[in-house]
Amino acid sequence: MSKSPKNISIASHQDNELSTVQKLGLTLGFIGLFIMILALFNVNFPNKTIWFTVSISSILIGIIIYARSSYLHKPEGINNNGIFHKSLTNRGIFAYMLGILLTSFYVVLYWYPSYLGLGEDGVANSGIVGFFDPFSYFLNGHAASQWFVYGTFYTLAILGLGYKFILKYRNNKYQLVRTISVMFFQLGFAFLIPEILSKLNPDLPYFAKDLKNMWPLNYYFFEDWHLTNMVQGGNLGMFMLIFGVAMIFIISPILTYFYGKRWYCSWVCGCGGLAETAGDPFRHLSNSTETVWKVERWMIHSVLVFSFVTTIAVIFTFLSNNPELSFITRNQFIYGIVGFLVVFTGALFYFKRSDLDADAKYTMLSLVAIIIISIAINFFSGNQNILFIDSYALRKWYGFAIGAAFSGVIGVGFYPLLGNRVWCRFGCPMAAILGLQQRLFSKFRITTNGGQCISCGNCTTHCEMGIDVRSYAQKGENIVRSSCVGCGICAAVCPRGVLKLENGSEEGRINSNEILLGNDVNLMDLLNNK
Repeated sequence: MSKSPKNISIASHQDNELSTVQKLGLTLGFIGLFIMILALFNVNFPNKTIWFTVSISSILIGIIIYARSSYLHKPEGINNNGIFHKSLTNRGIFAYMLGILLTSFYVVLYWYPSYLGLGEDGVANSGIVGFFDPFSYFLNGHAASQWFVYGTFYTLAILGLGYKFILKYRNNKYQLVRTISVMFFQLGFAFLIPEILSKLNPDLPYFAKDLKNMWPLNYYFFEDWHLTNMVQGGNLGMFMLIFGVAMIFIISPILTYFYGKRWYCSWVCGCGGLAETAGDPFRHLSNSTETVWKVERWMIHSVLVFSFVTTIAVIFTFLSNNPELSFITRNQFIYGIVGFLVVFTGALFYFKRSDLDADAKYTMLSLVAIIIISIAINFFSGNQNILFIDSYALRKWYGFAIGAAFSGVIGVGFYPLLGNRVWCRFGCPMAAILGLQQRLFSKFRITTNGGQCISCGNCTTHCEMGIDVRSYAQKGENIVRSSCVGCGICAAVCPRGVLKLENGSEEGRINSNEILLGNDVNLMDLLNNK
C-alpha cells in the first residue's frame, strides 16, 4: 500500500519540511560553528590553522549545500512560502533565542572582549580570539583582535548568505548585480585590502579600516587619532584623507543625484549588505504603520543632529590642540561651518520648502541654532570647547549610544524581532543625509502602474524599510521616500510588474499627478475642493 502524500490540498503542494540534503547542509554548518564554540571555551587544538580552516570551510560549504537544495529545484519566481509559519521568521521562540544570542554577542564584543579571549597588557590571546590568530598573522602580520574576529564573521555571513540570496533571486538581474556588488565591497574594501595594507605598511600609524565607509557612518573619521594618523601616514595616509573628504562632499552627492541612495545603501554599505543577505528572511517583520514612520523620521534626524554636532566639536578640539598639523585655524573652521549652514539652509528653505516635511525642517533649524548658540558662548567666554561639555565626552557618548548600542546591539541583534533594517531606518545618520539628497536632489524614483495593481500586498509585506508600497501603487503615485534604499524587492515580488526603479527628470517627480482609482477618493469631494 502506497504512502499517502502529506499535503493533499488542491491550492498548494508546498512541502516546507527539510530535505535530507538541507539537513546535511545544516549539519555541516553547525559543525563549523561548534568548533568555534569549543575554541571560545579554550579547547586546545593541536593545529589551530587546520582546525580554523575546517571550521570556516564547513560553515561555507554547509550554507552552499543548504541554499542549492532550497532553491535550485524550484521553478522561476521568488519563493517566500512558509515565512509566517516558522518560529524563526515569525517572532517565535527560535526568533527570540536568536535575538538574545546575537544581542549577547554584540554586548560582549563591544564591552567585554576579554570573555572572547582578547589578551591585554602583553598577555597572549586565548579563546576564540586566539583561535583566529593564525589567520590574522597571515593577513596583517599581527595577533587577532575582537574586531578582526568580528570582521571575519561579518564577511563570512555576507559571502555565504549572499550566495543563498543570489540563488533565491537568481531570475532577477538587478538583485544578482547588487548582491555581487555588496559581496565584492565587503570582501575587498572592508576586509582584505585594509588588512593587507596594514601588513605592507607596518611602520605607518593605523588608519585604514573599512575603506568604503564614510562620514557620518564612519563616525571616527574626524577624531583626533584618525586625523593625526592619516596626516602622519605618508602618501597613503594623505590619499585616504583626501579621498574620504571627496567621498563626503563630491562623490556621494553626485552618485546620489543620478542613482538615489541605493548606490550606497544597497550596493556598497556593509550594514546594508548584512541586512540584505543575513537579514533577508526577516524583511517582512518591518512595521509599515504611519505611526512608526513618524517615529522613524524624528529618530533618524535626531541622530543626524547628534552626529553633526559631535563631529564639529571633535574637529574644533583637534584644531585647538594640533595647530601645526592643520592648514586652517579653529576660528576659520567655525566661520566656515556657520557660513555653510546659513547659506545651505537658506537656499533649501527658499527653493525646496514645499518638499520638506516638518521633521526635516526642525532638524535643520535646530542644527543651525545649536551650532550658532554654542559658537557665541564659546566666543564670549573663551572656552576651549565649542559645546557646553567636553567634546571628547560627547564623542564617547555618541560612540557608545549610536556607534555601538544602536548600530550593533539593536541594529543586528533585533533582526528576528523588528526586521533587518532597524539601524538603517531609525539610527543611521548616513541614511538620513542620503535620504535628504534622494528626496530633494535626485533623479531616482519608483514608478507605479496603478491600473495593473491587484492589491496583493506583496510589495508592502516585503519592504524592509517599512514603506506602505501598496498605497502608492494603488494610486499610481511615484514612490519618492527618503527612507527607500532602492533594494528593488518590491518590484521583484510584484506578480503584475506594477513597480519599476527608474531615473528620470526631476520635474513632477515628487508631486506627481493625482490618479483616481477605485473608490479610494470621493469624486464629489475632489471636485468641490478644486
